[in-house]
Amino acid sequence: MVKRIIRAGCKHYFPKMKGGHPLPPRPNFRYISVSWLTSMAAISILYGISYCTDSVMIMAPFGATCVLIFGAPDSPLAQPRNVIGGHLIATTISLILLNLFGDQWWVVAMAVATSIAVMQYTRTLHPPAGADPIVVILTHASWGFILVPVLAGAVILVICGVIKNNLSKERAYPKYWW
Repeated sequence: MVKRIIRAGCKHYFPKMKGGHPLPPRPNFRYISVSWLTSMAAISILYGISYCTDSVMIMAPFGATCVLIFGAPDSPLAQPRNVIGGHLIATTISLILLNLFGDQWWVVAMAVATSIAVMQYTRTLHPPAGADPIVVILTHASWGFILVPVLAGAVILVICGVIKNNLSKERAYPKYWW
């Protein structure tokens, strides 16, 4: 009986996982070089501001945000609405839950899940923002974290993305603002 259930499940799910589609095309060398340079510049700017102002302007999810803004700028997930909105929503939800319930493991799980749901509902889905609750809760961030580094950092990354992605005649970034 168990074997029959497993076999039936395998017949149903495994055919869906064939893959077989061709790999996406590789960007040309110039595009890769400019993406490399501008993502390096954007993170350097955040670190430079941190150093000059003696405040933290960077967090790990911003690295993943750079992947989207500089590597896949046409993606809906890379648009300013998603970058800024996603980070703000996830951080706000995390701070609320942290202040209500503390830093228990289930609070982190609830913050991530709730952030995803609210980002989906508001059409501001930004995968790197899914890591914000982990950062916020594990570091016991204060309410000021919403402004610095989250809002300020996200805005700076978007500005760098606007500059980089509009250097070329072939691209226009963003596709939409808000």
